[in-house]
Amino acid sequence: MKRRMRPILTGTLILTIALLISFVSADIANACGWGRGGGQGYVPQRRDSNGFLAQKQALTENQARDIVTRYVKRLNPNLEVGKLKDNGSFYEAEIIAEDNEIIQLVGIDKQSGRLIVLN
Repeated sequence: MKRRMRPILTGTLILTIALLISFVSADIANACGWGRGGGQGYVPQRRDSNGFLAQKQALTENQARDIVTRYVKRLNPNLEVGKLKDNGSFYEAEIIAEDNEIIQLVGIDKQSGRLIVLN
């Protein structure tokens, strides 16, 4: 009797552990929704009613300046936005300190409005 119980108990224990591991890993996989990425580089894309990527008009220079101004004022109200230059698929903006020194260059993607650190 003892000889038969040991393999049965071992098999039951292994099966129980396997089921618990699969249950926990399925819960972790659904944290961002099924089949969706997440994490640091995740940028949600706006989609139309059919599920295709929405077609948006390119940003104007004034819209890009507003995006950078809101970003800069939120971080440090003492900073200003300097020259804005068109670089093809994005705008390049200068962030200037109180002493007129360029602190950083940022890019604004014309299609998404996403900020890109250039230097």
